[in-house]
Amino acid sequence: MTIEPKPVLPALPPIGGDTMRGIGLKVASICAFVGMMVFIKIAGELPVGELLFFRCVFSLLPMLAMLAFRGQLLFMLRTRRPIGHVWRGFMGTIGMGLGVISITQLPLPESVAISFGTPLLVVILSAIVLHETVRLYRWGAVAAGLFGMVLIVSPRLTVFSSEFDWGQGAAFGVVAAITACFFSAAVLLIIRKLVQTERSTTIVLYFFITSMGFSLLTLPWGWVMPTAEQWLMLLFMGLCSFAGQMFMTEACRHADMSVLAPFDYLSLILSGVVGYLIFAEVPTWQLVAGGVVIIASGLFIIWRERQLGRATARSVAGPPGG
Repeated sequence: MTIEPKPVLPALPPIGGDTMRGIGLKVASICAFVGMMVFIKIAGELPVGELLFFRCVFSLLPMLAMLAFRGQLLFMLRTRRPIGHVWRGFMGTIGMGLGVISITQLPLPESVAISFGTPLLVVILSAIVLHETVRLYRWGAVAAGLFGMVLIVSPRLTVFSSEFDWGQGAAFGVVAAITACFFSAAVLLIIRKLVQTERSTTIVLYFFITSMGFSLLTLPWGWVMPTAEQWLMLLFMGLCSFAGQMFMTEACRHADMSVLAPFDYLSLILSGVVGYLIFAEVPTWQLVAGGVVIIASGLFIIWRERQLGRATARSVAGPPGG
């Protein structure tokens, strides 16, 4: 009788040590998530719980197929932190639901702009909760990115306009977007803890499973049959979500949260471009000026991390000939 050998999984990758790779993965996740938001906005007439459920379904299916093809499915389901995955799924589902509400009730750039309370919260919580070292240069880069964000959103935030009507759905969208910031920051901190013992694929797999279960709880509030176009949007939404989750989780493995946080501002640029190309929203001079500031702050972080990496390498190597 021949015994089939069990698939051998690679060792769990180490945490940190490759900041530039983490930044690249973060940028890739941002691109995927902006694409996901576009498809959510197009299919936004569907109930929020239904959107969340099918986002998970169409994200989970390609992931299961990939793992089954590799013979790694059962291995990737093994976890040392089941409660951590449940918490990540619970917090992530609430934050995701609030984000969907803001996207469907507000203009896309405005929804994205309000969400930029998250990076600032992440930097603060990373220093307080995770005890990560946040140097003055990073604080300065975050502040610069925040200033660029203010430039961009100043002509778009109708909540500060005399024309804003708190009786309209936009008010609910603003509240949802602000509240989602807190849940998003908490999720990123949970992920940072999970990657210490869990593989990125395992974290994403359990997120889709738990989030699918939590979103099913909204079924009694009424779901509708999607149209053919909505089915297509749901499919693309799920595929973008799958890619974004994988990239984001892997980015957290390679770089500190306080390093990655400022790069979230890049989604402002992308949402502005998408708003122009798809939703006919003309970019303002504030968008261009703010974008320059945001990109400059991101480039500064890359330069600074390279300098620190070289300094660390020199200190480890010791003096020449030593």
